[in-house]
Amino acid sequence: MTFKDRIAFYYLISAASIIATVFVIIYFIVSATVYSNLDSALIYEARKHLKDVIVEQDSLYFDNHAIIAEREHKEAEVLPFFLQIVDTSGNVLAKSTNLKKQTLTFRPDVIAHKCFNAELSDKAIRQIQIPVKQNGKLKGYLLTAVSLEGTILVVKNLRYVLLVLFPLVLALLFFVARYLADKNIKPIVNIIETTNRITKYNLSERVKLPKTRDELYTLSQAINELLDRMQNAFEREKQFTNDASHELRTPLSVIKGTLEVLVRKPRKEEEYKEKIKYCISEIDSMSERVDQLLLLARFDKANISLRKESLPAISLIDNAIYRHRKLIEEKNINIVMKDDLAAEVVTDPYYVDMIMENIISNAIKYSPAGGTIEIQAHKEDDKIIIEVVDYGEGIKEEDLNSVFNPFFRSDSLNHKHINGSGLGLSIVKKASEILGVEVKLQNHPPKGLKAQIIFPVG
Repeated sequence: MTFKDRIAFYYLISAASIIATVFVIIYFIVSATVYSNLDSALIYEARKHLKDVIVEQDSLYFDNHAIIAEREHKEAEVLPFFLQIVDTSGNVLAKSTNLKKQTLTFRPDVIAHKCFNAELSDKAIRQIQIPVKQNGKLKGYLLTAVSLEGTILVVKNLRYVLLVLFPLVLALLFFVARYLADKNIKPIVNIIETTNRITKYNLSERVKLPKTRDELYTLSQAINELLDRMQNAFEREKQFTNDASHELRTPLSVIKGTLEVLVRKPRKEEEYKEKIKYCISEIDSMSERVDQLLLLARFDKANISLRKESLPAISLIDNAIYRHRKLIEEKNINIVMKDDLAAEVVTDPYYVDMIMENIISNAIKYSPAGGTIEIQAHKEDDKIIIEVVDYGEGIKEEDLNSVFNPFFRSDSLNHKHINGSGLGLSIVKKASEILGVEVKLQNHPPKGLKAQIIFPVG
């Protein structure tokens, strides 16, 4: 069964239940109303003719003038109300002329004044028995009846009409529901056709949004947003792979070229040592790049668990500075600490150390010899901000949004003497996203760069 037919079928089941319930209610309401009206007329007739019953001692009979005056009791075909008087034992004492040789059946077990069904010459009638009393003493009963054939015919015809109408209405509803379902699932068909056309070579196509802003519009929009993310991720992955291949191929080519030069002819021992050391440094650089690539790949995995601790800002800074103390001494860089370095941040030490390591490492590498690096930590509203300011070359304004991309190095041709892979700030970005920390970079006039690491309090 297709999705369209399932929708129509489920709609039909629901509609059938509702229609059946409505039809049953209609049937019982009409039936009850017809019987109620008949009973009202019967009770009215019985009470009216109770006044025409004459009681003399132990004898009961009709006032002939009153009965004869009403033509309805002369013939059964006019308006079939039947009257009959019985004594307490059920013996017939008098009756209307339209009964002819027939008599109404007295039912002593039936409560007085209550209408009930009975039969007269094998035809259904509605009957009521009203006690006839004199001075509070029961003398007999007035039996009043009316034909039930017309009422039964009305109810029977109603039942027949409802039973015939029910399947016809359901059949009509099925085709209507199927048409509406077909019309409503067209956007789904469009989604299926579009997504079937999309492959890794064709990620630019998007699902056409429906005109009405309903759930299908939201679904189509969500699929398009998913495709956007997939396309961006695929393009980043492709670019990352190309860049990684280039970055790893370059040192390998250098190592290969150096070794090929060495084996062309015999050389002095010092020359061999120099070239081998150079190759080892290239291998170390390549190994560092591989480690960083693996680290970035690990960041992309879901369900990273954090072990947050309350850490003094000064300890985060000191650890990073200590690891680079040799380069700081070689370049004679002056580290200036400012403000409230006793401030504490609640974070994961492993990831925050990566952030501080790369930020301070960049500040040291790009600071000129004899330069100054200013570091300060302070609380601002509901945030704790650590700032690292260097007075190096800074970053081109147009490159500030790109430096977090893998392998990107701003103005790299002018910084050939500075070792770097272009992965450090990518690691900073990934780690900051995991921690919920914001990292901002901005040029620091007249020269240099200011890096801000913004931690939420608590």
